[in-house]
Amino acid sequence: MAKKGILLVNLGSPKSTAVNDVKEYLDEFLMDERVIDYRWIFRALLVRGIILNTRPAKSAEAYKTVWTDEGSPLIVITEKIQKKLQKLVDVPVEIGMRYAEPSIETGIRKLTEKGVTEIVLFPLYPQYAMSTTETVIEKAEEVRKAKFPDVKINYIQPFYNRDIYIECLAESIKEKLPENFDALQFSYHGVPERHIYKTDPTKTCNLNDCCSRESNPSHQFCYRHQCFDVTNSVIKKLGLPKEKVMVTFQSRLGKDKWMEPYTDETLESIGKKGIKNLAIVCPAFVSDCLETLEEISVEGKEQFLHGGGENFHYIPCLNDEDRWIEVVKTLCEEKLNEFYLV
Repeated sequence: MAKKGILLVNLGSPKSTAVNDVKEYLDEFLMDERVIDYRWIFRALLVRGIILNTRPAKSAEAYKTVWTDEGSPLIVITEKIQKKLQKLVDVPVEIGMRYAEPSIETGIRKLTEKGVTEIVLFPLYPQYAMSTTETVIEKAEEVRKAKFPDVKINYIQPFYNRDIYIECLAESIKEKLPENFDALQFSYHGVPERHIYKTDPTKTCNLNDCCSRESNPSHQFCYRHQCFDVTNSVIKKLGLPKEKVMVTFQSRLGKDKWMEPYTDETLESIGKKGIKNLAIVCPAFVSDCLETLEEISVEGKEQFLHGGGENFHYIPCLNDEDRWIEVVKTLCEEKLNEFYLV
């Protein structure tokens, strides 16, 4: 009888804050054709000719501000999720990272060494995007075909619209939301606008008008729509007035047109518009990482205060909250059960 296992996959992190380690990590990350979707030669010229000669030192300093005694926050949190989940399920649970170690290959190998032949792989991203869910699945399939051809993998799809996730996220935000706030900002990781169109096999997406529609064939592939869907579902669950909520997109790279409005520009301007008490949450992430702990809760706070704001409150990600572990367990068990039905 086939033995089953679970592989939790997150983004990844440099192995240390040393500049060379950060450079190695950024090279693997930014040379991914689903992150920077230029032809290889142009991607190499941009990444290895420009970015890796300027950015690693700055990024290393940023990582130092969030690094803990245990290591990278993202890795540490993912390990905590793994350990808590392992106590709730009767199959082996391992972790893998899309970039750096422990890699997806390392995670699959650890499972196979325990006799696992059928794996439920969980990309820990609520929304679908070319640079997140898609690249994880493509990498896992590449590794499986090359190194583990006898292993079957069942992938958990984006869960942005699952009631159990929305309930979990809403309750987490509710507990951490300050009593007096002028606005709640949902900051999602940005992507270039062209990515939205490239990941739409239905060719029905139009960023000007279809995200707000109740239904459209492109919605299951549209990262932007899914971000707005999460926001609307959460504020409905919490009973918040729409006028107190905003959606923005962070972490843009380069000069291409990315999804708007931009988080940094919004933080710099809203204080002058009367928003003095701000709460901000980052639901593109389930685990706190550089983009939340440094870019938002440090840089973002400075931008908001410098722009005339007074009180800035960052709401942490779900991390290893017990209610989130229960959601992970439920989603994994659904896919484990599918193996039995085949």
